[in-house]
Order: sequence, then structure tokens, then C-alpha cells
Amino acid sequence: MVYEERNIWSSLIVSVIGMAVYTVLVLQRAAGAPVEDVDWVPLMLWTIGLSIAAAIVVSIVWGIFAGMRDPDGVGTSDQRDRDISHMGARVGQAFLVIAGLGVIIECAFELDWFWIANTMFYGFAVSSIVGGIASVIAYRRGLV
Repeated sequence: MVYEERNIWSSLIVSVIGMAVYTVLVLQRAAGAPVEDVDWVPLMLWTIGLSIAAAIVVSIVWGIFAGMRDPDGVGTSDQRDRDISHMGARVGQAFLVIAGLGVIIECAFELDWFWIANTMFYGFAVSSIVGGIASVIAYRRGLV
């Protein structure tokens, strides 16, 4: 597995876990009450910060172990890696645009800040996950 693909896998794993943890924490804190009443800002900020840190740590640790197995292949990328990265970013951007449109609609209806922020949060998460999945598929099956 090449350097770029390892980083994508690290990001995918952490994104899925981070999104699940955030969702569970918000639902637990709501405990039958309206979710808009949950103090979501610290939860969201901690989730984002810890997810970024965790993705970096997972990538570094995974890179160390990969470097022990194949010292020559660590940190190298080629044109194929760049093409896959661009394709994954384009796929992910489509979902980010959808989330942005959702936020605009929510603002037009003057929904609670909770819904607006969470639409964007989940939009970023889904964008990252779908773009990562598209990249992993491209690494496994090739670009068409």
C-alpha cells in the first residue's frame, strides 16, 4: 500500500469513528429532549480537533510500521497518486456542495443553529468519507 493510500485509509477510519462518536454523544445528551437544546458546540469542536489529531497519529504510526517493512516505498507518490487524489477530491466536493445548498435552504427557513451547523458538519464528514471511498476504489480497480 502506497503512502497516499495509507493516508486516505487513516482519514476514512477516523472520519467514520469521529462522526459516529459525535452522533452518539449528541443523542445521549439529548436523552429524549429536543436535540436543539444540546450544547453541541463544544462536542463538535472537540470531535473535529480530536479527529484531525487522530488522523495524523494513525497516519504516522501506520507509516512507521510500513517503513519498517518497505523502507524504499515510504513517502513516495507518482502521477497516478495525484490523479486519484484529484478524482477523490472532486467526488467529495459534490457532497460538500449538496451540504452547502442544504445550509442555504435551512438559513432561508431560519432553522435553529443546531441544524445549520450539523448539516455542514455532516456534509464535511460525508464529503471526506465518500471522497476517500472513491479514492480507495480507484487504487484497487484503477482509474477509468
